[in-house]
Amino acid sequence: MKFDQPATLNPIDRARVVGKPVDRIDGPLKVAGAAPYAYERHDVAPNPAYGWMIGSAIAKGTINSIDTTEAEAAPGVLAVLTHANAGALGKGNMNTARLLGGPDIQHYDQAVALVVAETFEQARDAAKLVRVDYTQGQGKFDLLVGVKTAQPPKSVQGSPADTSVGDFDGAFKSAAVKVDQTYTTPDQSHAMMEPHATTAAWAGDKLTVWTSNQMVTWAVKEMAKTLKIAPENVQVVSPYIGGGFGSKLFLRADALLAALGARAVGRPVKVALARPQIPNNTTHRPATIQRLRIGATKDGVIQAIGHDVWAGDLPGGDVESAGLQTRLLYAGKNRKTTHRLAELDLPEGNAMRAPGEAVGLLALEVAMDELAEACGVDPVELRIKNDIQYDPEAGPKRPFSSRKLIECLQQGAERFGWSKRNPKPGQVREGDFLIGMGVAAAFRNNMAMPSGARVAIDGKGRITVSTDMTDIGTGTYTIIAQTAAELLGVNVSDVTVKLGDSSFPASAGSGGQWGANSSTAGVYATCMTLRGMLAQKVGFNAEDALFEDGMIKAAGKAIPLRDAVGREGISVDDKIEFGDLTERYAQATFGAHFCEVAVDRFTGEVHVRRMGGAFAAGRILNPKTARSQVIGAMTMGVGAALMEELVVDKRFGYFVNHDMAEYHVPVHADIPEQDVLFLDELDDKSSPMKAKGVGELGICGAGAAVANAIYNATGVRLRDYPMTLDKVIGGLTKA
Repeated sequence: MKFDQPATLNPIDRARVVGKPVDRIDGPLKVAGAAPYAYERHDVAPNPAYGWMIGSAIAKGTINSIDTTEAEAAPGVLAVLTHANAGALGKGNMNTARLLGGPDIQHYDQAVALVVAETFEQARDAAKLVRVDYTQGQGKFDLLVGVKTAQPPKSVQGSPADTSVGDFDGAFKSAAVKVDQTYTTPDQSHAMMEPHATTAAWAGDKLTVWTSNQMVTWAVKEMAKTLKIAPENVQVVSPYIGGGFGSKLFLRADALLAALGARAVGRPVKVALARPQIPNNTTHRPATIQRLRIGATKDGVIQAIGHDVWAGDLPGGDVESAGLQTRLLYAGKNRKTTHRLAELDLPEGNAMRAPGEAVGLLALEVAMDELAEACGVDPVELRIKNDIQYDPEAGPKRPFSSRKLIECLQQGAERFGWSKRNPKPGQVREGDFLIGMGVAAAFRNNMAMPSGARVAIDGKGRITVSTDMTDIGTGTYTIIAQTAAELLGVNVSDVTVKLGDSSFPASAGSGGQWGANSSTAGVYATCMTLRGMLAQKVGFNAEDALFEDGMIKAAGKAIPLRDAVGREGISVDDKIEFGDLTERYAQATFGAHFCEVAVDRFTGEVHVRRMGGAFAAGRILNPKTARSQVIGAMTMGVGAALMEELVVDKRFGYFVNHDMAEYHVPVHADIPEQDVLFLDELDDKSSPMKAKGVGELGICGAGAAVANAIYNATGVRLRDYPMTLDKVIGGLTKA
């Protein structure tokens, strides 16, 4: 099915199943410990050996030699693999650094060897016996230094690195009110519950990897290219994933090393990265330096808006796209955005939940708060005043497919009690605590990806949906079952969903907030094809046929599905493909975050007391699972605002705090009850589901709302994240 015209009334609009808060169908398996994760596939890979990765002790340089003699003689050791004996390897298109390093080293903790042994403990202990001799090179590890030679990248998420509309410099210079500030965000680490883990096995020249990966089709292609084998000889299986946030979009060292180890020892091999190996060996969110310049009239109408971004990555990597939302979120006739990439020898920077907008809004939405204060305008009113219903760079010829930012701000403010906020900072006290409220807009582009599925109905009328789509804890199993149940007129309990296997039709995968909308649209396309075939088979006009109560109904007749398909059953493959609607219409999701904090005036400790959010993201396919995604994203936003930071040792080029003891993330005690409101919205330009993504929207702007609340509470304006208590108390001391 080609989706190239706005959706009209269709069977999803009946909303008998889709849009309802259905419990996650995979929930019982997970709480019972029966959901098979990658490292636990004892059922399919018996008698496995275990691998332990050895990472580089330097960040830049060359391996002179690797002595594996002692390790190979250690109890239980089956093999020690290095670049010297692993065979010829390629590099995937989506990996900036090689997954097995040597002789050249590209970053600290880059995999340089794998020890395979009978037990995990034997492999781990023998790894200490491997002797690697290096020549250390001169690396570049400081973004502040790197900005001096930073260059514009070829593109930013497929868009130009720089954009310009009107006369920004002239309009900013002549503006009555100006904000010109620089904001910084640190490197951040993924901290998902399940580490990167893989079980690999060979059968002749065919490889199967049971791995934790968000994008199964990508993984097949990347593994084949890295091993220099045919893609049809690679099967990737990833039915359950304990969190990903973008770190598992791409093939990582665990998968490659498990495959190499299994080939070397002739039996299945398991490899899991230990928690301290994840920050330096996998991907992370890169640090940014962002300059925001906004010029406005005295009453807050934006005349000029400019956003300059600097970020770092390995040579050949990508820049953090922190200026993209500034191109679309607010009005202003004179505009400019720039992105500059500094080449650094730190571990690879790449996608982390809402890449670009998550950190871009940490800067933009604080700058908007500063503008509101400078103009004496309420921060909510300022954002409403600068709303725009079309792409401000392209003009009215490219309207938004749907945009309810104003409604999000208004309804969110009313639910949160924004009218009770004292606009003057530092005025509200409760004992030793200073109380403040903050607001920030939420924005995330809406993307769609081609997605396929197989839908089968057996002779008993039971439906099975198979697709290589993944569930990273977001409820994919459930919304796909809901979609099939809606379209074929059955109960959710009558649908079995099979995910995460490359032998199934290729789907969109989980990433970029495109997964739910795209994958359900793929199921929609397949079910619609199946509906047409069944209607024709029983002699009904497909357009008149009604699928409900397990039957096909038309012309006063009702035929059970099981009778329509017959004893042999029926199976159909199809997919959704998207046309140029994203070019003709700007497509995005919107929201408004509200936060109340209490700041201890003696210690500077920040306590988040209340959070509220109102969001417009098309049809909400399942409000229960969608809310779960949003509150998780809001929680990550609190982490970004108050505590998350990978500390760079600028002498040796590594992240010092690379475990959960020192890389701080919010815990339950840090997060209060979060109020989430989804606005009624159908976006007929997005997909036949009229839905959009929501999984990343909740983090976009959340941290800025916390920052703005801190300012309202204390009068201390912080522009360097995270806003740890030392920075807060330093500001309070000066105040």
